[in-house]
Amino acid sequence: MLRIYGSSKKYGIEKFDRVEELAGRSFDWYWVDFGSPSEEEAQYLDTFFQFHPLAIEDCLHELQRPKLDYYDDHTFFVFHSIDPDTLKKREKNLFLGDGYVVTYHKEPSKEIDAVEAAIKNAKNIEELDEFFVLYELLDQVVDRYFPIVYEIEDHINQIEDNTRDLSMEQLLDELFDRRGELLRIRQTVHPMRDLLYRILNTHHLDGVRERREYFADIYDHLLKVAEMVASNREMTQDIRDSYLSLNSHQTNRTMQILTVISVIFMPLTFIVGVYGMNFVNMPELETQYGYFLVWFIMIGMVVSMYLWFKSKGWFD
Repeated sequence: MLRIYGSSKKYGIEKFDRVEELAGRSFDWYWVDFGSPSEEEAQYLDTFFQFHPLAIEDCLHELQRPKLDYYDDHTFFVFHSIDPDTLKKREKNLFLGDGYVVTYHKEPSKEIDAVEAAIKNAKNIEELDEFFVLYELLDQVVDRYFPIVYEIEDHINQIEDNTRDLSMEQLLDELFDRRGELLRIRQTVHPMRDLLYRILNTHHLDGVRERREYFADIYDHLLKVAEMVASNREMTQDIRDSYLSLNSHQTNRTMQILTVISVIFMPLTFIVGVYGMNFVNMPELETQYGYFLVWFIMIGMVVSMYLWFKSKGWFD
């Protein structure tokens, strides 16, 4: 599907249905969006716009790294948005030339829809140009990173507080899932941050220098997102270490209790084993109060060992 808008002082913003309608018309600037294009529509990149073959190849082959390439009569950009449901990268391609901008994407894009709405609702069309589309698209892509990171941050806080009373294994599983999601976001945010740095420091795009404060604001947002991702990953690591330490402490506590029980019963087992032997000549067996004496000794040993362990702080 193609979305085509042209802007001129005489007619204002006009919408067109076919690319061929742009030929022979005088525009201040125009925007063509290739959204989920067919093979026939994709051929316009070569037959009508005559973009560089390498740039067209990058459009047709997905998962290019965010980048900025300069050609003779146009500049080629690759952006990455993030699908909020799957956290997969969604590639956006943009061609920027003198008086025109062309966007290309293979999936429906809410960012592109927002750019279209911004153009339709603009009060002063004289402020619109091809660099407005570039800025607006970048701004929409970056701003949509924040809700994704905030949602993950909320999940991490729930894990830390354990508001759902989950077991240790379930908490650790969820924690590692959140760490994986943060890693995938970081793999998108960092290349985009580097791309914005290149855009801010380019000497080829006059429109960027004229709006430097706006593009710098997007760069600041990317820095903030990168810091949020890094801090949340550190938080997950701290929570993981805390859970593992707690689990280790509980295990040590259990082993301590079992050790105390074993140590207390070892002498008792020895005494019972000795007097359980089937020998005839065992003098203690003939003692009138031998049975009660053995019980007294065993109980005394249990109480004495318990008091000794308690004095050492094993039951605190």
